Formats: sequence, C-alpha cells, structure tokens
Amino acid sequence: MTWIIIAVLAVVVIALIVMYNALVRAGVRVDEAWSDITVQLKRRADLIPNLVNTVKGYAKHESSVFEEVTKARSAVVNATGVQATAEAENMLTGALKSLFAVAEAYPDLKANENFKQLQDELVDTEDKIQAARRFYNGSVRDLNIKVKTVPYNIFAGMFGFKEREFFEVEEAEQAAIEKPTDVKFE
Repeated sequence: MTWIIIAVLAVVVIALIVMYNALVRAGVRVDEAWSDITVQLKRRADLIPNLVNTVKGYAKHESSVFEEVTKARSAVVNATGVQATAEAENMLTGALKSLFAVAEAYPDLKANENFKQLQDELVDTEDKIQAARRFYNGSVRDLNIKVKTVPYNIFAGMFGFKEREFFEVEEAEQAAIEKPTDVKFE
C-alpha cells in the first residue's frame, strides 16, 4: 500500500513539473517573440530619419508631414507594453503612408537611388514586423490556451502565470485590410 501511495505521489509531482515547465516554455516563447517585434520596430525607427531627410531635400514645404512622422516615430520608440506599442505602431503606419504620398508627387525623388534603397529596406522591415507579430500572437495564443485549460489553469494561478495581450491591428486598419482592393484600368 505504501508503494502505491509513493507511486501516486511521484506521478503527481512529475505531472506538476511537466506542467510547470510547459508554462515556463510558453512564457519564454512569448517574451522571445516580443523581443523580435521590438528589434524590428527599432530597425524601422532607425531607417525613418534617413527616409525623412531624403524626402525633405525634395519637398521642403511639406513640413507637417515630416513633423507627423517624427512624432509617430518617437511614440513607437518610447512606447511600453503591447497596447501602447500597437497604438504607436498604427500611428506610425499612417504617418508613413502620408510620407509616401508626398514622395509620389516628386518624380525625381522616386527615381533617386538612395530613396529607392531606403524604401526597399522599409518594405523588408515591414514584412519582418508582420512575421514577428504573427509569431508573437501565436506564442501568446499557446500560452493563453495553457493558462485557461484544465489542468494547467489550476497550476498557472498558483505559479503566477497570466494571460498575455495580443498585438492587435487597429480597427480602421482592420477595415482597410478586409476591404477588397479596387483595381481600375484607365
């Protein structure tokens, strides 16, 4: 009888260790994914001053656009937490759209090799940010599932594991994503 009790206790202890380690792994994946997002946001933030300065040389009278981009970039760099970073990220995306709209009005700028290179690097960085967001949200999903499901939910609270926030797209941006592209041939 003593051996049965010891065996049951050993199974329970092993199950606790396995669940705890699974929760730790899921939490570390979320932290790693968030780190990937911040690295890519920093990379983009470092590219933006060069891009703005290149456009400034051609469009000196568009100062409000440059101020908007600079303000949005600063908001991203100084944001803390998932929600604040997501809001700042959405603001910067809108400001960059305005900057590229200004660039469209200057054919010499669009032909400038430095501008093209910066634009290509920014597009590459945007793709990496999207990939990092997907990885982060997938990691958050996995952790949140563990935190909410039995038997992990019982031990998650005891071990201090909590749900994490998803990196969400702004509602206006979501509507633009869901809207079909309007193609016109003239």
